[in-house]
Amino acid sequence: MMGYMTSRANTGNVPYLKYPNIDMQRTGQRIQKTIKEAGYSVREIQEYLRLSCPQSIYRWFKGQILPSINHMYALSILLHVHMEELLVVKCEDPMEWMSVKMRGSWRKRFICYRNLLFRSM
Repeated sequence: MMGYMTSRANTGNVPYLKYPNIDMQRTGQRIQKTIKEAGYSVREIQEYLRLSCPQSIYRWFKGQILPSINHMYALSILLHVHMEELLVVKCEDPMEWMSVKMRGSWRKRFICYRNLLFRSM
């Protein structure tokens, strides 16, 4: 199961709970691309987020760390995107994910998430 982990042992009728892992490297690339497309510099992002130095932003871009939830939320507001759009999820079935993503339907995306999370083993 690439990119997904299961919860503790299955007991009774409770399905194994799988949760998606964030692809840190591709998330960093997406954050960098979104910032660049919006026309902001690293220095401007640093000032907006009130960071003392730009190193953490460069570490996001390289996929070494992820922004805190507060910084992710602030970036989403500044860049006019949903926080989820800044994240790249490792997917068990990338073709299924891409087909749902390209259709752009939130209901279908939810169904894809649900199917990935609760797929029986």
